[in-house]
This record gives sequence, C-alpha cells and structure tokens, in this order.
Amino acid sequence: MDEPLKIFGDNIRKRREKLGYSQEELANIAGFDRTYISLIERGKRNLSLLNILRFAKALDVSPYELIKNIK
Repeated sequence: MDEPLKIFGDNIRKRREKLGYSQEELANIAGFDRTYISLIERGKRNLSLLNILRFAKALDVSPYELIKNIK
C-alpha cells in the first residue's frame, strides 16, 4: 500500500525541481515544515485531501497532476 505514497512523493519532487524550488522554499510557499516535505517526497506520510490541494496550489498544478499514475 506504500506504492501510491511513493508515486505521489515522486510527483511532488519532480514538480518542485521543475520549478527550481528547494524543499525549504516549497515548505514556505505551501505552509508546511521542511521535514514534512521530505517525508512526503520519500513516501513516508499519508496526507489529507486538504494538504494535496495545498501542494497543488503551491506548485501551480491541478491536484490530478500530483496523483496521476497512482493505481
């Protein structure tokens, strides 16, 4: 069941890197702690829909872009 979390984390990391953000910069924009970003990107945290929406807004993508490829 960890696979969806890893895919989501990879999608976050890829978008963050595409925008040139560090984990700390993304954390500041989205209102999270940097360690939370690290845990998400490594697939170690299961987050709520509201947090998915916060990430989507901070990364300027639709929520779908962050969850695509999850089966």
